[in-house]
Amino acid sequence: MKRRNNRQAELADAIVDPGRRRLLKAAGLGIGSLSLAGTGILASTPARALATNARIVIVGAGAAGLAAANRLSATLDGARITLIDRRERHLYQPGLTLVATGLWKPGQTIDENQRYVPRNVDWIQASVSEFDPDANRVVTDTGDTIDYDYLIVTTGLHVDFDAIEGMSPELIGREGIGCVYDNPEHATRTWEMIDRYTTEGGVGLFTRGPGGIKCAGAPLKVAMLTEDLAQRRGHRDRLEMVYNSPGAGLFSQPDMDQFLKEEFPRRDIAINWHHRLVGIEPEQRRATFATPDGDIRFDYDFIHVVPPMRAPDALGNSPLAWQEGSFADDGNWMEVDRHSMQHPRYPNVFGAGDCVGTPIGKTAASVKAQVPVVVDNLVSVIAGRELTASYNGYTSCPLITSRGQAILVEFDYNLDMVPSFPFISPYREHWVPWIMKDKFLKAAYNAMLRGRV
Repeated sequence: MKRRNNRQAELADAIVDPGRRRLLKAAGLGIGSLSLAGTGILASTPARALATNARIVIVGAGAAGLAAANRLSATLDGARITLIDRRERHLYQPGLTLVATGLWKPGQTIDENQRYVPRNVDWIQASVSEFDPDANRVVTDTGDTIDYDYLIVTTGLHVDFDAIEGMSPELIGREGIGCVYDNPEHATRTWEMIDRYTTEGGVGLFTRGPGGIKCAGAPLKVAMLTEDLAQRRGHRDRLEMVYNSPGAGLFSQPDMDQFLKEEFPRRDIAINWHHRLVGIEPEQRRATFATPDGDIRFDYDFIHVVPPMRAPDALGNSPLAWQEGSFADDGNWMEVDRHSMQHPRYPNVFGAGDCVGTPIGKTAASVKAQVPVVVDNLVSVIAGRELTASYNGYTSCPLITSRGQAILVEFDYNLDMVPSFPFISPYREHWVPWIMKDKFLKAAYNAMLRGRV
């Protein structure tokens, strides 16, 4: 009989040992891992539904939009809630990194929005082409005008492939080009490229888009999981791996930034600072990077392209976008007060998720922290009460370093670590965050969509 490794033994013991099952539950391996406990977020849910005939429009049926719709439908009595989004398919985006590195099947990330839309919510399957907050209305791409009393913007963001000269989504899966972002089809084709690269070897370039991007840990995880796979296949000596950072760091949280600056060289992954991908020549397998010393070209066998990201055009070109400052220059993100999530110039408008301009927070973990604040404060506005719910910038990243190991990184606006589970060190690799990511967080995510956590 083959000997079990330590992690397999721990998991098997937990199955038969009720005490260990309680330990895993306490570690957050389940629905509780997405609760507000331990995050420092001040939010509440009224014990009794508030009677109102308010017209509330939610633009965007991603994680934030569906979670807000479910919470509002349970919190308000008599409100007319309208959800606007053309997309019928719902994607579990935290799973795309696992698809792109061969650990999950693409179907594990695909669901249907219809399953999560409350019965008392009117779902308009269209896209918003114009925001008109001065007139309290939005206009859809089908020409319909929808008036509102209150608006929640949860559009998500736009992955701007066009910002890289020569790049288009159709190139993913060809000429050694991968990109984990946007959908499971891209992730699947990326896996095909990584599978070939870790077998045949060559030069691999790993990039990160400048400014705010969704799941800023994904480019790092793709690099480390690729290196780990090559090691497991016994082909590591065939790979030359280079990570080109557009800035002077790898991660916004200082402790993790320092860890990665030591970890990458230890794993023989070279780092170039201030290298921003600006162009690609697919047939020549050549990429151009802007640097302080001018453009530099690299030949590659595999490249993980991470484009810049920005607010969708309809939002970014509207009065709701930041009008000046870094959040305007960086991606035309929606303006919100970073604690109340309320628009400072349009008090009947709130935002949540990837589309908002806040210092950190384009993750599913941020969504589950932001949405209760948005709903609580919106209900307070309707009831004429003072806004008391506050978002402290909580975000979380299960930073996968290899198959079976990860670091559960949780931090806030101050970039301070705010661990939810004291016995899981946020400074070292551990099997528990890996199990959370691989086996449990999707169920917790689905519960969040239904407004249960």
